Amino acid sequence: MALVAGVDSSTQSVKVLVVDAETGAVVRSGRAAHPDGTECPPQAWWAALSEATQGLLDDVRAVGVAGQQHGMVALDDAGEVVRPALLWNDTRSAADAEDLVAELGGPAAWAEATGSVPVASFTVTKLRWLARAEPRHAARVAQVLLPHDWLTWRLAGGTTSAARPTTDRGDASGTGYWSPAAGEYRPDLLRLALGREVGVPRVAAPAETVGTTPAGALLAPGTGDNMGAALGLGLGPGDVAVSLGTSGTAFAVTTAPTADATGTVAGFADATGRFLPLVCTLNAARVLTAGADLLGVGVDELSDLALAAPPGAGGLVLLPYLDGERTPNLPDARGSLHGITRDNLTPPTLARACVEGMLCGLADAVDALVDQGVRPRRVLLIGGAAASPAVRAVAATLFGVPVHVPPPGEYVALGAARQAAWALRGGAEPPTWPVDGVTVVEPDPRPAVRAAYAQVRRAVHPT
Repeated sequence: MALVAGVDSSTQSVKVLVVDAETGAVVRSGRAAHPDGTECPPQAWWAALSEATQGLLDDVRAVGVAGQQHGMVALDDAGEVVRPALLWNDTRSAADAEDLVAELGGPAAWAEATGSVPVASFTVTKLRWLARAEPRHAARVAQVLLPHDWLTWRLAGGTTSAARPTTDRGDASGTGYWSPAAGEYRPDLLRLALGREVGVPRVAAPAETVGTTPAGALLAPGTGDNMGAALGLGLGPGDVAVSLGTSGTAFAVTTAPTADATGTVAGFADATGRFLPLVCTLNAARVLTAGADLLGVGVDELSDLALAAPPGAGGLVLLPYLDGERTPNLPDARGSLHGITRDNLTPPTLARACVEGMLCGLADAVDALVDQGVRPRRVLLIGGAAASPAVRAVAATLFGVPVHVPPPGEYVALGAARQAAWALRGGAEPPTWPVDGVTVVEPDPRPAVRAAYAQVRRAVHPT
């Protein structure tokens, strides 16, 4: 049995799966925590990966790394890290994003150039922030990597290796200076952001082998976390994935690139040679944990409370912008609760409002994908919060198609492993790995819930 490994280096932790390359069956796994925050020394990721893989990869023949998108890893000409990496959820470059959008000629110009309109999460905006706020650090930058690029490079030997860092088209498409439609970098946008050109990773083909580990395992190109999840789920036409982790995302695989001039949909590439239009919100599972903390209960009890309340939460509407928001682009917004009365301010209705508020934002995200030509036949609900019975029940009231809930699993790491198996085997398509044990929740439309949410959102944030 040939074994391959997939790594999910996320914001909060690193997860590693070792799987059978033929079937995708998980053989063993490892995990380690990352520091909390919106910036992180990349060395902490390496330490966590070393901890999580200790004794795990001895007989593995190929490795793939999927990582959190957008982060800025700045290296000097010796390959040393210039400053802690800024992560996707760091919003300090919000004003820089606005400046860059204006300087290129507006949102439509960016959508045409890169498929996306950059907001604070995108690497290109973090480079502008670095040039403006930390010019001494900016002057030292010789090359810019993404988190997964850096980890793959370290697995191949890093500064002790002559290998040039590599990335893949999926993760490159989230930088703001690579074009999915053209399949090439835009050096002019790098210059616009940083004031000069710097080195960037080579973009590898989807199943290319980009190096080897010291133990001799092949290294796949790796990809971004959302692209890894799409691979792990085996997304096909008509499938829309809604992921409920630290952030919330809705994405679908398409055969043609998208370019949304409103900036709502990011026109990413996927890890197979196709495309991955995606909408991201900053606030997902943490909305539920915040609500549970407020009520003094655990997330399981929050689910029970929410199910005890009627759809619409008795008129309570939560705008869940607890950490600002990316979609809609409101980095300085804060959460707010509306429609409070003496009758509806109860633990069950507050719990229900938390679940509905979180999911209404993701239902809006699916609508935005539809506006870009996606035609959903089902929604696949994944991420930690998908295990909540209340989340599943509310999802049925908001999405107009069946909701499929795969069994809990590390689908980003599984997708990275699938890419590793593809690199090991070769061929035009990745291996077919079934996803068994899917729970199907049939639609239970309650249009009034989304209508109330939309009315509040427009009143509070008219733009």
